[in-house]
Amino acid sequence: MCGRLSQYDGIHDFVAALSMPNALVNHIGDLPLEKYNAAPTTQLALFHQEKDLLHVNLVRWGWRPLWAKDRAAPINARVEKVAHGPFFRAIWPHRAIVAINNWFEWVDEGGPKKQPYLIRYRKQTPIFCAAIGQYPTVGRERSEHDGFVIITADSAGGMVDIHDRRPVALSPELAREWLDPATPSERAEEMVLQHGEPAEVFEWFKVDRAIGNVRNQGAALITPIS
Repeated sequence: MCGRLSQYDGIHDFVAALSMPNALVNHIGDLPLEKYNAAPTTQLALFHQEKDLLHVNLVRWGWRPLWAKDRAAPINARVEKVAHGPFFRAIWPHRAIVAINNWFEWVDEGGPKKQPYLIRYRKQTPIFCAAIGQYPTVGRERSEHDGFVIITADSAGGMVDIHDRRPVALSPELAREWLDPATPSERAEEMVLQHGEPAEVFEWFKVDRAIGNVRNQGAALITPIS
């Protein structure tokens, strides 16, 4: 998965798609997020659950443990290693969902520059990406070390032609289970290893190379080109 995505709906659009009846503690507001071209280190809307309450905060995309100060903060975590490797051990119990509208990949098609593609659900509903992170909770204030990573898996089907890795996207039902603090760690690992959304529910198409400049924003960036 390349490091670019869109998160432009409003929080209540994402919550409605999640079909979660829990009361929402909204630390972001109700306006559309309008992040069409979000890059690593961007503050993105991140959902987590505490007891019966759903919380949403703006959290930086990217995280590293304090002992790894000599390396860049990863934005993704490989599903094969995330539950048992030492790097993400501290945040593996802190499950979250980053709800996005789409993500982007760049493909070498033999031209002078790589061609960007947009990937989204065919039904164009929000994509619930499994994530883990360090984020504000009840009794714990925001910290400069907060951040999150998106869990990724091998691509399958035709998506392999776009990129070899993809976010682990969960159905609304599984996303609710992933967020639930009562879900055992073993079950959470099983979900991201075996029950991510299949490639056939996605579509992808070429978009303008303007997406390559992080300063560019707006709905024109997600419009298909011929």
